[in-house]
Amino acid sequence: MALIDDIRALRIADYDYPLPDERIAKHPLAQREQCKLLYYKGGNIEERRFWEVPSLLPDHSTLIYNNTRVINARLRFRKETGSTIEIFCLEPVLPRDYEQIFQTTGHCVWQCLVGNSKRWKQGSLTQTVTIDGREVTLAATRGEQRGNAWEIAFDWDGGAVGELQCTFADVLEAIGEIPIPPYLNRGTEESDSTDYQTVYSHIDGSVAAPTAGLHFTDEVLAECDRRGIRRREITLHVGAGTFQPVKSEHIGDHPMHYEFISVPRDVIMDIIDAPGPIIAVGTTSVRTLESLYYIGQILEENPDADEESLTVTQWMPYTTPCRISTEKALRNIVDYLDRHHADTYMGSTQLMIAPGFRYRVVSGMITNFHQPQSTLLLLVAAFVGNDQWRVMYDYAMEHGFRFLSYGDAQLLLR
Repeated sequence: MALIDDIRALRIADYDYPLPDERIAKHPLAQREQCKLLYYKGGNIEERRFWEVPSLLPDHSTLIYNNTRVINARLRFRKETGSTIEIFCLEPVLPRDYEQIFQTTGHCVWQCLVGNSKRWKQGSLTQTVTIDGREVTLAATRGEQRGNAWEIAFDWDGGAVGELQCTFADVLEAIGEIPIPPYLNRGTEESDSTDYQTVYSHIDGSVAAPTAGLHFTDEVLAECDRRGIRRREITLHVGAGTFQPVKSEHIGDHPMHYEFISVPRDVIMDIIDAPGPIIAVGTTSVRTLESLYYIGQILEENPDADEESLTVTQWMPYTTPCRISTEKALRNIVDYLDRHHADTYMGSTQLMIAPGFRYRVVSGMITNFHQPQSTLLLLVAAFVGNDQWRVMYDYAMEHGFRFLSYGDAQLLLR
């Protein structure tokens, strides 16, 4: 209990630093791979360029990145009174499966944030758009409230009888906007539709980009291949909670959000058999990979655990005795998948990584510079140490690095 008490008592004010607005990158560099790279290894810091990453990774590294694709999750409806209601799609409700909901035709339900909700007292909101030459009307109807979010039912017609109906993916593509981070203090621009996607994104579902991957280009990935660096994909659909500031004085009072994760069986086996270190691209990949250990530990105690029981809760790493090796935990997941004739593990995680956390899968990470007093900064501090994160951020500030989603990168190695 002493560890969890110490973790909960951490003051978020101790993870603050001055960040002037002019140091927040409002757009990425024209050539992504030319951004600055803070290279941290064994306490030493160097300024490099991102295109050098393949040569800086240890021999026989396995690079694991998040293949999620940002959806046009922000929808704006204008009422007859002139008021604008903003609906921000968070996660699917009906159907609950991401792949299925994007292929629905005519009706689906999402959990959403609603902006200017006081102006939406009753009835449905509608707007009409042309999709592939057909006029399609989308209606949004508000349902049950859950915390600060609402269940929103979307209904749309799909054109004349006999024509192929529009999917919800088609509707979002035509009506929605890419939800760029609020700290950019600007509206979404056409360039964001490509700038705010990684070159390897292809699984729809995120409402925020796994931004550490934005620096990769096809050429950098090809250089990784040439150097024998293995590349593997996992999926974590980033939720709006990634923008949620820590408002409590102590992190023990901050609720982490749940996020959907998906890891193929083959990737788990590749981690088990990896000839060198596992390097995670982005904090989303870090949280996914580190969650695997605790999923395997649950299965060690209950091999027949159901899907709900396999959820990784926020404080599990600090309250659960860790009695098995990382390899054993990962093999437990492989055995579970084999028993269920499944080729991919799918679940959810609420994992909080903060100083005091023991990393069990990840040996290095590529990440960006994160907001002051954020859970992402806590994750970095847990990796490099409380005495080092500030040294790194001071160095970046003094050497003209650009911060946050469209800013520069870091390569952190043990």
